Amino acid sequence: MALTATRLVPVDRWRRQEQQMAGLSSRSAVAIHALAMLAHRRGGSLTSAEIADSLESNPVLVRRILGRLRDADLVWSTEGRGGGWSLARAPRDITLHDAYAAVEEGQIFSRHTHPPSGACEVGRNIGDLLDVEFQSAERALEEQLGRTTIADLLQRILASDNEAKSH
Repeated sequence: MALTATRLVPVDRWRRQEQQMAGLSSRSAVAIHALAMLAHRRGGSLTSAEIADSLESNPVLVRRILGRLRDADLVWSTEGRGGGWSLARAPRDITLHDAYAAVEEGQIFSRHTHPPSGACEVGRNIGDLLDVEFQSAERALEEQLGRTTIADLLQRILASDNEAKSH
């Protein structure tokens, strides 16, 4: 149990609330990492355990993310010996926004969890104004993520690695 200001809340529920309040989860980062690894494999497949090793994460979490990417037609899987996950499209045809949209739910920004006071002029007016600002910020994020493909990102990853090795 975790202590909150007003009552005791089970730890996992408290963490979920904390994550919801934080907005963007790490699902996008995991998805993009997995897509970059699959692109690096150049047509070959990887198991969720291999991807999880690179992430230093749990294969179950990785499979959940890969399942969402499969539902969005970004990856496909084969079962059995020699099976694994592969890209369903060329890396140049997958944007970071594609990955983000496949795994993230809801809005990044949201209003207060409880409606503010209608007796206060700030409380009465801030919600609609924040909605406009938040929508604008989310559109900017989507546009930025849409500019970079998995191929672009992989190229930068490899260049960074080569630069690091030369120093």
